[in-house]
Amino acid sequence: MPGVSPNPETLIAHVPGLRRYARLLVGDVHRADDLVQDTLERACRALERWPETSRQRAWLLSVMHNLFVDQVRARRPLDGAAPLDDALEATLPSRADAARSVQLRIDIERGLMQLPLAQREVLLLVCVADCAYDEAATILGVPVGTVMSRLSRARAQLRIELDEPPGAAPRLHRVK
Repeated sequence: MPGVSPNPETLIAHVPGLRRYARLLVGDVHRADDLVQDTLERACRALERWPETSRQRAWLLSVMHNLFVDQVRARRPLDGAAPLDDALEATLPSRADAARSVQLRIDIERGLMQLPLAQREVLLLVCVADCAYDEAATILGVPVGTVMSRLSRARAQLRIELDEPPGAAPRLHRVK
């Protein structure tokens, strides 16, 4: 359903969320920026399909997902992606609380990169991009039940990766 053509401010408003999702999806800040740029390029070329305001984020995430899948297929087998860029590691703060927070982030990013791609995508869409289950299902082109089962498996696997006890509440828990 076509909507109003986007102005530059509309596209710019979506960039932080797209970058956050892309960075965690691919595990490399430079590849993530390339993916965001490719997403915005493709969106600009498809102005006739630009959705109404309430669906723009989901549409852009769908475009990004499709581009990412195309890139993965073109690059088989997947090359190993570094979980963090060198710049982040070089700027770790020295205070104990900040160090624990950074270590948790490192552990979570490493855990995310260990997840199968299908599970990682669902976890990132729901917990990072703040998509509802039905929105994530639309973006990925799968049923809502598949989103729920992949999310459950991803959370369980991430708990194992983070060495949490089985009954512990997930750190990335968000009820939709």
